Amino acid sequence: MNATSVFRLPRLLLPRADIDLQRWCVIACDQYTSEPGYWARVAEAVGDAPSTLSLIYPEVFLAAPDKPARIARIQAAMRRTLAEGLLRAHDGAVLVERHLPDGRVRRGLMLELDLEHYDYSAGSASLIRPTEGTIVERLAPRVEVRLEAELELPHILVLIDDPQGTVIEPLLAARERLRPLYDTPLMAGGGRVRGHALDAPLQAQAVRALQALGDGAAFAARHGLPPSTPPLQFAMGDGNHSLATAKACWERIKSTVGPDHPARWALVEVENIHDPALAFSPIHRLLLGVKGDVRQALQARFGAQLRLIEQPDAAAMRAALAALPRSMHAAGLVQPGGRCALVVVDTPTESLDVATFQGFVDALIAQGGAHEVDYVHGDEALAQLASADGCAGLHLATIGKSELIGRVARDGPLPRKSFSMGEADEKRFYLEARRIRP
Repeated sequence: MNATSVFRLPRLLLPRADIDLQRWCVIACDQYTSEPGYWARVAEAVGDAPSTLSLIYPEVFLAAPDKPARIARIQAAMRRTLAEGLLRAHDGAVLVERHLPDGRVRRGLMLELDLEHYDYSAGSASLIRPTEGTIVERLAPRVEVRLEAELELPHILVLIDDPQGTVIEPLLAARERLRPLYDTPLMAGGGRVRGHALDAPLQAQAVRALQALGDGAAFAARHGLPPSTPPLQFAMGDGNHSLATAKACWERIKSTVGPDHPARWALVEVENIHDPALAFSPIHRLLLGVKGDVRQALQARFGAQLRLIEQPDAAAMRAALAALPRSMHAAGLVQPGGRCALVVVDTPTESLDVATFQGFVDALIAQGGAHEVDYVHGDEALAQLASADGCAGLHLATIGKSELIGRVARDGPLPRKSFSMGEADEKRFYLEARRIRP
């Protein structure tokens, strides 16, 4: 497989220079899905200013009865945005610097990935691959939005395995001579984002380095895998379901539009998994509509394997969980009234702790012990949400990022929602756009 066709330099649309970028940029649509108040505050902050809020579908509203009308408004807003000239063209890769609230600075590179080289099935060996299981039923509402959309706005973060820092890191040394494209604080404590245009020599250098990462023998050697192991050149970090939506839409239309259609490609930000500023965080499970005693359900599921260790509060529970060896299958339990415990499963049958507890969650819902599960980013958010009546939270640990790509290449995707690249306010904010219709 020719690695040169897996990606290309992007053809971007950026907001016009007179647009207030702080109100233009809003956080990824799959964040704060249990907190409609967050999105109400965003809407209040945006007001009637041009904003990506009108161009996306926040998933907190997926169950809203006016979903078809919302989708129609989004598609109309995209057409209006283009007709009013609110976007300006920029061709070429962009170096992105995201300044996080705690002082860390993550760096990335805007590229387009070829969806012909992406396969989200469980047995995928494609050059672009998910790191977690894809929930196909989650694609339908996103497909509804994208099929008739004029634009895509990415919150997708894709990981490259570049331990020597050959792709993005050399660009940072040349940053002072790069032309600035945007620079803005982000709303709701999201930090700041800056974008820099790359000149032709730097773009060529980055392309060569990215192509080298597609070398199968070098990839296998790095991870101690058999030489025949298919390389994982681009690993999904955040936004896999958005990329899977783009793939599903492309598969629907490609037989009628030809191989050069812009929908064949997807705009993403690529980051080096070895960047020290890139932190992995757990994604917790929030059970809603709980019926009966969750502790009894845990006992019924795990029997003699289960140990429940009471904790005085959520902070003590988190500290106790963090002190355990990563090899142990353990989670924190948060219940109404702030009741907390450490849940330990000895001699588990699954290889990963997240699989152990996801199995419990799936079984509990299937048996009617809870109505649904939400996936929550942030320790404090889980503690607050799980303390409400009819709720319960499972506070999970997270996989170490150093083992992620090798594990996926060897064993396939992890269970869905195994990890997150940072807390909720560290997620990507929408800023850049791209046409996906001629």
